Formats: sequence, C-alpha cells, structure tokens
Amino acid sequence: MPGERPTVRGTAEVGRFPGAAPPTRVEVTILKEGEKKQEEGGCRRWFKKMCPCCCKRQSSATYIVTDMVDTVKVPEPPKPTPQIGDNHEMDDMQLSVCSVDLLSSKTGQNRLEHHTDLFHGDELIIRRGQTFQIELELNRAFNVGTDKLHLDLKTGPKPMVSKGTHVIVPLVEELEDEVWEAKIVEQNDKKIKLSVNSSPKAVIGLYGLTVTTCSAKGEVATTHDFGQSIAMLFNPWCEEDTVFLDDEEERNEYVLNDTGRIYYGTEKQIGARTWNFGQFQEGILDACLFVLEKSEIPPSGRGDPINVVRVISAMINAQDDFGVLVGNWSGDYSDGVSPTAWSSSVEILRKYHASNGTPVSYGQCWVFSGVTTTMLRCLGIPARSVTNFQSAHDTDVSLTTDIYLDENMETIDYLNSDSVWNFHVWNDCWMARPDLPAGNGGWQAVDSTPQETSQGTFRCGPASLSAIRSGQVYLKHDTPFVFAEVNSDKIYWQRNLDGTFTQIHSEKKAIGHFISTKAVGSDERADITHLYKHREDSDEERIAVETASRYGTKPEIYSMPMAEDVSVEVKMEGEGPRMGADAQLIIVVKNLSSQPRQTTLHSQVAVMYYTGVLKGTVKKEKMPLELMPNEVKTIDWVLPYQQYQDQLVDQAALMLTLSGRVTQTQQVLANQTTFRLRTPDLSIKPLGNAVVGEEMAAKITFTNPLPRTLKGVIFRVEGLGLQKGHEVIVGDVGGHSTVTVTEHFIPTQPGPRKLVASLDCKQLTQVHGVADIVVLEK
Repeated sequence: MPGERPTVRGTAEVGRFPGAAPPTRVEVTILKEGEKKQEEGGCRRWFKKMCPCCCKRQSSATYIVTDMVDTVKVPEPPKPTPQIGDNHEMDDMQLSVCSVDLLSSKTGQNRLEHHTDLFHGDELIIRRGQTFQIELELNRAFNVGTDKLHLDLKTGPKPMVSKGTHVIVPLVEELEDEVWEAKIVEQNDKKIKLSVNSSPKAVIGLYGLTVTTCSAKGEVATTHDFGQSIAMLFNPWCEEDTVFLDDEEERNEYVLNDTGRIYYGTEKQIGARTWNFGQFQEGILDACLFVLEKSEIPPSGRGDPINVVRVISAMINAQDDFGVLVGNWSGDYSDGVSPTAWSSSVEILRKYHASNGTPVSYGQCWVFSGVTTTMLRCLGIPARSVTNFQSAHDTDVSLTTDIYLDENMETIDYLNSDSVWNFHVWNDCWMARPDLPAGNGGWQAVDSTPQETSQGTFRCGPASLSAIRSGQVYLKHDTPFVFAEVNSDKIYWQRNLDGTFTQIHSEKKAIGHFISTKAVGSDERADITHLYKHREDSDEERIAVETASRYGTKPEIYSMPMAEDVSVEVKMEGEGPRMGADAQLIIVVKNLSSQPRQTTLHSQVAVMYYTGVLKGTVKKEKMPLELMPNEVKTIDWVLPYQQYQDQLVDQAALMLTLSGRVTQTQQVLANQTTFRLRTPDLSIKPLGNAVVGEEMAAKITFTNPLPRTLKGVIFRVEGLGLQKGHEVIVGDVGGHSTVTVTEHFIPTQPGPRKLVASLDCKQLTQVHGVADIVVLEK
C-alpha cells in the first residue's frame, strides 16, 4: 500500500507498537438462509488436485474471487491412470508462487553468515554486498527453459528504480559481484532455493519483497506479495562497502559489542562508566530505522554512510528537528531523567519510538554519544565513543581559545565566550571518504551534542581524523570545529587603556589531552590522542596549528615567542580531592633564571559545569611571591568543604585560575586547572550461580560521602541478558549512611554479561557501578 512502511516486528507484537500492521488474511463465508453451497465441477476438482497450494492460499496480487469458501468434502471420482500427456498439461499450467521462506531463523545460514544472529527476533536481517538465500514453493515444478521469474525489492513511500529504492532482481545462470542478481541453487520438485546477491551500494532500510512469475508463452505476468520484508544494513565485512573494516577483532568491538566504556572527569582524574549500547535488543533496529524516517534524508540517500552519519548527528539531538534527546545543562531535571542517571541507550530509543518521536528528556554529551554509538553499530557502521579532556569550544571560528583579561589581570567574563570543557564525549565512525582527497578515509569524528550549527542544523561531522591531525580544516565536514576542540592554542589578551587588546600570553599545550576510548577486546582505556594530533611541540604539530589558523578568523594571531624564565603549575596528590572533604592542591612556582624574580599571583576558584561554563566564584586571594635565583617554591592551596558544599553543580567540577606578571621582565604567568571532587562507586556483588532460567541475586551497596542527607535517591538498574532496565526507589539517605539493595532476577542469555547501576539524586551525580557476570547454559 502506498506510504506503508514494512516492519521487522512479528505478528506477536501487534498492539504493542503504534502503526503495527502485519500482513493477515481473513476468509469469511456468509450463507443466506436456505441457500445451498455450490458444488465444484470436475475441472475445479482437477485444478485443486494438481495445485492444492493455489486453491488453498491466493496471493494478494492474483486471486480468484468466489462468493464463499468451500469447506465441504466432495466425493472424488476414481483416480485416472497417469497418461503421457499429463506432464505437458502441468507445464502448460500458469506458474504461481504458493509461499516464500526467507530462511530468517537466528540460527540459520543467512543470519549467521551476515553477522546478524545477535539481533532479537527471527526476521531476515542482512548486510549489503553479500549473498543470501530464500526458498520458493511453486504450484508446479519450475521449467528453466520456459518459465520466467524475478524479485522486486522496494523501500520508501515512492520506490523508483532510478533512485535505487526499487530493485529488480533478475534470475541468472551465474552470479556476478556488486550487482543485484538471483540464481537457482537447489530445485526439489515444486521447491526452488535462490541465492540472491545484493549491491554493496544498496540503500539501507526495510524492503518489501514481491515475486513476479510468467511463462514464455505470452501469459500475463503475475506478482505475488506475501507481506514479507527484509532489513538491509551496511556491511563492514564486505570489501566493496564504503564502511569495510579489515580487522576481525575491531569489527567484533566496533560493530558487534553491545556494551562499552565512556570516560569522563578531568585529565588528572579520569573516570569510566559502563554503557549498555544494546543495539541488538528487541525494538532497537525498528527504533533506529524510525529515526531515519523522521529525518530529512530521503530513502534514496541512505546508501551513502556519509549522508547517514550526518543525519544521525542531527537527529540524536532535539535542538531543531524533534530528534531523540533534549539537551539540558541547567541542573534542573525535575520533569525528566537526569543525564547522569542513564546507563543505557535502550530505554531512550524505545521511549522515543513508542511515543512516535517525542524527544526524551534529558541528555548531555556522554548520553548523546552513547545513543549515537548504538545507532551506528545497529545500522552496521563501525563506531566508538571518544572522550577528549580539556576540550575547547571555539565560538568564533578563530581556531584559538581566547581568554580576555582587564587592566588588573582579572577575567572579563562577558567577553569569554570560548570555553574549555573538562571533558567532551563524541564519536568516531569508520568509512572511506571518496568525497575527499586520497588518504582521508578511516576514522571520522561525528558529534551529536548540539553546540554549533552546521549548514543551519545542530550537527557535526563526519570530519576526517587525518585532516584534523594535519590542520587541513578546509576539508568537510566541520573539520575546523573539531580541530579547535583538540589542538587550538589558548591565547590570553589584556585590555589596554584605549579599549584595544594586546596578546600577552599563549598556552600551546592546554587543549586536547588524553583522548580516550575503550580498548579493543578489553575494558582498558586506550589513548588515541596520536590519531587526532601530532606530539605536542613537534614541528609537525606546530605546522598543523599554523596551517589551520590561516583559515580562521584571526590568521595573523601568532607572534614571536617571548623569553620565559618563571613557570607556574598545579599538581594534585593521588586521585585528587574527594567529595565531602577539603580540596587540596599544590601550586609549584619555578624561577629558572640566575636572577631574583618577584610577582603577585592572583588565584580564583570557581564552580564550573563540565562544559567550561562558570557558575560562580567560590574563593579569591592574592599571593605575593619573591623567588631567589633558581628557586622552586611550593604552595599548599586548600578549599574548605564549607565553602563549596552549597555551590556544586553536575559533575562536581571546579576551575582554579592563576595569573600574574613578573616585575623584572613583565612576563605574564597564566594557568587554568580543572579538577573534580571524586564520588564513590556503587558496589555490586553477584549472589548465587548465574544460570540461564534460574533465579539469582545481586547486592548493590552505596555509602553517602556527605555529612548531609541525600533526598529522593533512586537506583537505575539494567543488565543486557540479565534483566530489563528499571528504577528502584530508595528514598532519603542520611549523612555517611550506607544503603543496600538486593536485586533478584532470572538471566535469559548465556555468556559474559554486565549488570549496570547508577544513582539518580539531585545533590550527588556521577555515582555508578558495574558487575561482570558469566551466565552458564542450563
């Protein structure tokens, strides 16, 4: 039916989802009072005998209209002795299709060979550029010499051959690579098995399948539609597919792994949390295809992964297109779910789909990234979540991070629109880039967090990591923005008496540290900074920065470096300050000259959102310093708990800013250090044996680190293959109190599993835990 969308859901799910309309057939007999049933003639009985499947079930395109359904047994005449001419009569019978078997079982050849056996359900899910098999039951044996047959696959509301959304699959004697064709590989009486080859450039999505048959004697071709559909995905295992990834371990990690790690915190205090991507869970493929349908991309554009990734980047956020997630950095999440409380993409995508596209509240960068990873992996594009520490947000395309100071070396907040996020999470996806010069394929950065618009829409990427690394910011898409995030210099400007500004200092190593992703095959952190930028201070890195700056809004920004003989840095001991205790840092000032030096160090600490936006100053002070020749001076800096306890926002982050000028040389000293107050983990301890179908338990323990009561604490618990995500209402937890929750559940899938829990509480965020559980077969 025009405009109707095929679905991968089965008939058992009718009523659970809006718009579910699986193919059904209803036959009704209505007899008027006193009316007798019409008896069949001899020809009709002979036809039923020769072709019972055609009389039993008619296709939706070719059928015989009858007034009633005959269910009365009619006495059969004596069976005639077969004559030589009977076979000719069979050959003359019009060829029709009785049934189509897509061989779509999860454990069958198709799903196993296409690496789609992990998807929920028994629908046919295949990857493009690879052969698959289907079986046809005909009303008679297929005659290769006289019978004709072809398949039609259609996707989208208006399928067109010229757009690649209507594919005609001819029957051939031998299959060729990279084209749509079908070949008979088995023939057994009235059944034939076809091997069907698809194009590696095929449009992805749901296709409706029909079979058209005719004979060579001029009969009208008939089309048989059994309401079946096929889901087509990208294929990282196919060399001709743009997303081909030539490493089995990486394919297992970046396409097939349904759990991962997302990193957060600060560069000196890197935290990690487990995330359930859940791309194979029930309803997720449907939800991902629904997101594509809601987007601007026409079905004909879904064959190009560059287009698909760009659309996904826009659709994961709801900033301007009613996408999946609403971003919220205000700290008030009372009408939704706090971003730190999510630990899975599954509930988010299911909720978006079930509501027919109502954006889900709320997300921040790691949530946007987690859902993006789910969607890309689900559709067959290799993807990973990536965290950049000290991540710049360049608002004016200067390709620098600019900090403005007044005449007294105090920051001018209203001018400082550029910001440095403690961390920012985005994605890498893998594909060739035929639209760019050679060498720019491979990993591409894509960011679904709404920060700046790209061609009028909040989206970012795909940007080639190779182009970012070399400073080739003129290559699409959005390479200047990503370059500034990882490799811009931090430039300090001071206001003059006439209102102009002079560049007084630059930090060349302040941006883009410890760029991290989960390692292949393990839960360890892999540092991939070298993929985004050359080694700091190397000739290649400086050339890349200066190359990029020529295409920014301040191309003449770089001046001759000035001599510097005094340095200032901030250090922390161990894992850094903990929530609920005094924060202690160490300031180290070094005089590298043989002459004495004097300065006044201005210090200011402010509570900060992880995005680099300051909420308010907590503490200010001035420290006069006198340095003897070659002296190293250590200053213990303390922020009492009482001064920050009522000021914290999400992520419990603070920024310490130091600035000053050396009296003798007029050298500017400047340093900004971000740190977070570490929160405790949720302890999860499995209890009992983990066996499919048998009840087990897990004990979740949490200790409040604060000397005050936490209000309205909720645990959110989920384990793929263990139990569905749900909330556990804990209530108030007193200061320094310990709460224990015991979860009982029945594992449904064998193998290594992860039980993930997170704490949802307005006063304390980023509290989570994970337990590894190996589930045995029963």
